[in-house]
Amino acid sequence: MRLKLPAFLGFTVLSFLVLAQYQYGSGQASPPTFPYPEGYRLWTHVKSMELKPGHPLYESFGGLHHIYVNQTGLKTYLEGKRTPFPKGTVIVFDLLEAKEEGNALLEGPRKLIGVMVKDPDRYRATGGWGYYAFGSDKKPLSIDPTSCHACHQGVANTDFVFSAFRP
Repeated sequence: MRLKLPAFLGFTVLSFLVLAQYQYGSGQASPPTFPYPEGYRLWTHVKSMELKPGHPLYESFGGLHHIYVNQTGLKTYLEGKRTPFPKGTVIVFDLLEAKEEGNALLEGPRKLIGVMVKDPDRYRATGGWGYYAFGSDKKPLSIDPTSCHACHQGVANTDFVFSAFRP
């Protein structure tokens, strides 16, 4: 039995579509991902701070904050953030519960880590930054990067980065 040309072409096109779907996915954009930044506590420590009750961001981010930057972004911090951070910069915001004990402020359990990744090509909609969060178990948390970026709009003049290097 011979296939007629229109049937053969239809079958061929359908076969290519099925293969393309299998190889390249559904065509729906999946959210970008970023791996947990293992070893970030060995990066350069930028600064620490505590958000206490009464701060407008306390409900979401109350506690001790430690900020770290990878080698790629360190120069920009050291120069006072006068130029944009280069592609490949990773900034980690390590959020821990703050505990007072014996008239001392101590680190409590880790609440989360927030990660900013600079890649202007990949994250055009959010000023060149990708925003990620990980729980204390190192598993990704579901966040809305556009909400993160909306908060960072107030520091657009420093490439959307709040923290300043504390020598």
